Amino acid sequence: VGNYKRTVKRIDDGHRLCNDLMNCIHERARIEKVYAQQLTEWAKRWKQLVEKGPQYGTVERAWCAFMSEAEKVSELHLEVKGSLMNEDFEKIKNWQKEAFHKQMMGGFKETKEAEDGFRKAQKPWAKKLKEVEAAKKAYHAACKEEKLAISRETNSKADPALNPEQLKKLQDKVERSKQDVLKTKEKYEKSLKELDNATPQYMENMEQVFEQCQQFEEKRLRFFREVLLEVQKHLDLSNAASYKNIYRELEQNIKTADAVEDLRWFRANQGPGMSMNWPQFEEWSADLNRTLSRREKKKASDGVTLTGINQTGDQVSQPNKHSSSLSVQSNTVQSVQSSYNPFEDEEDTGSTVSEKEDNKIKNVSSYEKNQSYPTDWSDEESNNPFSSTDANGDTNPFDEDNPPAMEVRVRALYDYEGQEQDELSFKAGDELTKMENEDEQGWCKGRLDNGQVGLYPANYVEPIQ
Repeated sequence: VGNYKRTVKRIDDGHRLCNDLMNCIHERARIEKVYAQQLTEWAKRWKQLVEKGPQYGTVERAWCAFMSEAEKVSELHLEVKGSLMNEDFEKIKNWQKEAFHKQMMGGFKETKEAEDGFRKAQKPWAKKLKEVEAAKKAYHAACKEEKLAISRETNSKADPALNPEQLKKLQDKVERSKQDVLKTKEKYEKSLKELDNATPQYMENMEQVFEQCQQFEEKRLRFFREVLLEVQKHLDLSNAASYKNIYRELEQNIKTADAVEDLRWFRANQGPGMSMNWPQFEEWSADLNRTLSRREKKKASDGVTLTGINQTGDQVSQPNKHSSSLSVQSNTVQSVQSSYNPFEDEEDTGSTVSEKEDNKIKNVSSYEKNQSYPTDWSDEESNNPFSSTDANGDTNPFDEDNPPAMEVRVRALYDYEGQEQDELSFKAGDELTKMENEDEQGWCKGRLDNGQVGLYPANYVEPIQ
């Protein structure tokens, strides 16, 4: 009696399982959305880096094809997210609303109907079962009383002090107990027989209500199976024609990369095949506005006049014109010092290690397609890589060239805008690293925090204490 409550509870569990399935699909849709956003951000960032980087030609297009693939896959995953929420999620929500009807007093109509059906079917049989239990209890009590009366009678026969009248009462008690046992046994058997006779009808009525609950549960189970299959179709991109086309197109773009074609393009646009701007005779013009070069400015005055410089120039990192590009020893020392300065943390301007790592990631390549190169050249001995080495390549111990100075952090006192390509530009208060000491013209070589290397006026900065 009452075990039908497990079947009734299953109806409430069905409503809760609908909520669980909707939450499951909602979380997966959120994952699809986040993944799509990450793909888009990755593709946008790396597309800019590759386009600005040194790669060119067909290999560049093949590389960028990966970013195009990510953008297209991102769109597909956004479609998956939309299908999960707009179709599957809404379908479960609507089915749940139609299948389960809430009551004013709480609970669901379907639960109450099942509860009432089972209780109505079980009530007559439960009533008879209660009668059987009462008859059984009475019969067992009579048997116990009979056994006790017989025991008393037996004990009294062995007692000589007991008079015949008392013995007679005990014998009557035994007789009455036997009659009670027969009566209660008959009633017990009768009530049990009635219960047995009512059991088939009880089973039939209970089976009927149970079958209705089974049919309701079957609808839910079949619906869940149907929804799960639809979710599987939405998640399975391997069977989507557009998904296959993305990777088929990616493979084709990679296979179209041609090293010979790229080399031919580079020769025609950046090598000997490019159009030449040969020097031609130019007539002097007095009205021609000409900007003084840094060398002329140095000769004009020993000191530097602090003036507001508004003219702008290309701020591209260039190697020092006065240092040898093949001076292995000095460049090695400088590169090691620039890559790691053990004292930089103490004088840093607040940039953390993680920020430095981000800068390393962002500045994947210091080279850019549009990077300009100095056209100045010189045949002076200062550019001769063999001027300070002997036949064995060792440095001359008697060479009195200035050794490379230790790097020092300095702070700008004034604004300065570079006049030439190999000059730095900075604002008052900016910090940079001095790489070489002041030369005879009053210029120093330094490096900005973004990695740009160039020259700047020595008296525009002060050391950081």
